[in-house]
Amino acid sequence: QLQLVESGGGTVQPGGSLRLSCAASGLTLDAYAITWFRQAPGKEREGVAISSGSGKTSYSDSVKGRFTISRDNSKKTVYLEMNSLKFKETAVYTCAAVGLPRQGGYELPSLMSAAREDRYNDWSQGTQVTVSS
Repeated sequence: QLQLVESGGGTVQPGGSLRLSCAASGLTLDAYAITWFRQAPGKEREGVAISSGSGKTSYSDSVKGRFTISRDNSKKTVYLEMNSLKFKETAVYTCAAVGLPRQGGYELPSLMSAAREDRYNDWSQGTQVTVSS
């Protein structure tokens, strides 16, 4: 069974940094694209960053230049480094995996969109990130 376990959430001051980790089991990580999603209270979930099995990346415009997604396939772990965090980025952050057969040939930005959520094979439990002074 596929399993994704998140860690690294917590509280950080505005302008601060945090690194999230997504540890995968039951899969060969290089066969999956991994997306980081977030959902703030009362708002819909949105994709913020995606990494293909070969390490290609794409970001939402709101986080571009501040967030970095990376992966270590040998450790079966994907990371999200978040810098210069803002109040509005308080949310539950979740990682999700989508295997190549379910990617449907879509480009990475499209796979990261809410319209493609049903293509994902597995989701992590989510971790709370709170940006507060």
